[in-house]
Amino acid sequence: MKTALFIGRFQPFHKGHLSAVKQILEENDKVLIGIGSSQYSNTKENPFTAEERKEMIKKALDTEGIKDYEIIFVPDIHSDPEWGDYVKKLCPIFDVVYTNSDHTKRCFELAKEKCSVKSIKVEFDISSTEIRKRIKENKEWKEFVPNPVAEEIKRINGVERIKELFS
Repeated sequence: MKTALFIGRFQPFHKGHLSAVKQILEENDKVLIGIGSSQYSNTKENPFTAEERKEMIKKALDTEGIKDYEIIFVPDIHSDPEWGDYVKKLCPIFDVVYTNSDHTKRCFELAKEKCSVKSIKVEFDISSTEIRKRIKENKEWKEFVPNPVAEEIKRINGVERIKELFS
């Protein structure tokens, strides 16, 4: 069984992330979704808690009928040379890492224990940073996230939280 790791902050989980999970599962049997910087919340960069992000991801994937995944929390240790090995010890066994982040790629290249790192084909040109900015500026943002994520953000008063964090 081939298992892949897909790591990100998912602040929030958007259609690009969903597309990436689907792509990863075309080449692998299971995907480990690592919620990075899981210890941070209620900041401009990390407005949602790890549990809130987990719920957003779970609802989006369940709605799509995606079952072959596991969500894990990956707290940041703020040490690039140690981070790749730290993630490998923290996570269940995986065969390959999928990312488009140059920073994440570099961290795994610095790891003592090497692993395969692959890029993801970008299907949606959107970032969580842009979505948070759109929310802050009262611009349309829901079209960029799966419906269950928009509903979860509404349920937890995420729009108000983001606006408050930027005020």
